[in-house]
Amino acid sequence: MRRIKKSLKNRRSQSLPTQNDEIKNKEHLTGNLKENIQKVKEETGNSDDIIVREIRTGKERKLNAALIYTDGLIDNRSIQDFILESLMFDIQDIETDKKPSSKENQLQQLKDSVLAVGDLKDITDYNTLFTSLLSGHVILLLDGYTQGFAIGMKGGKVRGVSEATTESTVRGPKEAYSESLRTNTSLLRRKVNDRNLWLETKKIGTVTKTDVSIAYIKNIANDKVVEEVRQRLDRIEIDGILETGYIEELIQDETYTPFPTIFTTERPDVTAANLLEGRIAIFVDGAPHCLIVPALFVQFFQTADDYYQRADIVTLLRILRFIGFFIALLGPSLYIAITTFHQEMLPTPLLINLAAQREGVPFPAFIEALLMEVTFEILREAGVRMPRTIGQAVSIVGTLVIGTAAVDAGIVSAAMVIVVAITAISSFIVSSFNLSISVRMLRFVFMGLAASFGLFGISIGLLALTLHLCSLRSFGVPYMSPLAPFNMEGQKDVLIRFPRWALFSRPRLINQKNLKREDVSSPKPESQKRK
Repeated sequence: MRRIKKSLKNRRSQSLPTQNDEIKNKEHLTGNLKENIQKVKEETGNSDDIIVREIRTGKERKLNAALIYTDGLIDNRSIQDFILESLMFDIQDIETDKKPSSKENQLQQLKDSVLAVGDLKDITDYNTLFTSLLSGHVILLLDGYTQGFAIGMKGGKVRGVSEATTESTVRGPKEAYSESLRTNTSLLRRKVNDRNLWLETKKIGTVTKTDVSIAYIKNIANDKVVEEVRQRLDRIEIDGILETGYIEELIQDETYTPFPTIFTTERPDVTAANLLEGRIAIFVDGAPHCLIVPALFVQFFQTADDYYQRADIVTLLRILRFIGFFIALLGPSLYIAITTFHQEMLPTPLLINLAAQREGVPFPAFIEALLMEVTFEILREAGVRMPRTIGQAVSIVGTLVIGTAAVDAGIVSAAMVIVVAITAISSFIVSSFNLSISVRMLRFVFMGLAASFGLFGISIGLLALTLHLCSLRSFGVPYMSPLAPFNMEGQKDVLIRFPRWALFSRPRLINQKNLKREDVSSPKPESQKRK
């Protein structure tokens, strides 16, 4: 595995910028304003969205300066109110004195007394200049100075906070992440209003230079896991990061597995709840989702509603999700195995009824199920890719028409249509979309085992699947915990969700410190006191 990753890394490095290019980009600014402006225009190909605004400032307007920014990434009104007016009317004492000590004092005066902005960074080389310019900063260059300033004025059109689409809830917050990194982190800050919530941001991608942030609660998260996340992100060598899926594939523990080992969410409240358990969140600028690590298998069966409803209601819904998971995984394969190899397991009237239905069907049960499953997957994918106004209607009508026509034509039996329909509906009950896709993939494998060896093949497949799940890890944490290794304390939030007052401890394998959510001796509800 390491050799494969190393070879892929070498292939990626062939298309990355060379060392000479990096040295070239790290050239220092010159003291000539015209040369600096010309350099910026040449390196950006005289792009129309790179705006250069030259002005004269200082005492008696003797000092030439230039503002350089990317149109669409900054707030134009803020430039007018906080930069241009300050430079052209408030500044009076900066002169073009060539003494080094005097020039340093003038720059310091400019920072302290003139520029009324909060985000202000020094720039001394072209590499920093271009990174800041294309990230939404305003660049201020002065004639005769080898140092400039990057002023934070990010703005432009971004999608606002909207309702969650893939993780809808009946009760609880409705807000979801957007494509703006700072909007997403601010939504998380509103949920976790604590100074121990730390955010670390780094740029990944030699071309896109995408901001990637990791968030964790300092006194709860495992320091070793945090350091592991940092190291895996630092090892990424790629030209661009456009979505969280790029990061997920590059930092996951196991590549060859159909199961997701990193949890994905679009809800700030779900992120906050996971951080309070000791996990780490990874945000990518431009992505309306965040990644949660480490991830556990049982975590994909939990929803935000589970913690906003009563414990007895949640327990029933979780049992339904696990039942739906096994129906979606084994429904067609059990039908194939029983009707092909184990007819004696069926009651005689039902067996006679099924035999009468299949009398005119020319295909064996496996081919019959395969045709129906592939047809349904085509319709489901078509419904997703079609325009939203007609996609859902086409998928539903197409399924009904094709199913009815297939039965009337004698291609498939009515019982097979029922089995495939129940299996498809059960796949939607799994709360995680990533896990649902894994089930859809494995369903065909179990259908082949059932057609070849019957229930014995299904048993062998389940055994291999269990061994594979137990071998997986997510950032060093066993994927099947707290089921394997078994942890009695962790069973309070797996199949059965205990009342809130009983969930006073965090997951032990994820969190190695600050295990208690609350003091065990804290007051219990009056009903528990009476008991």
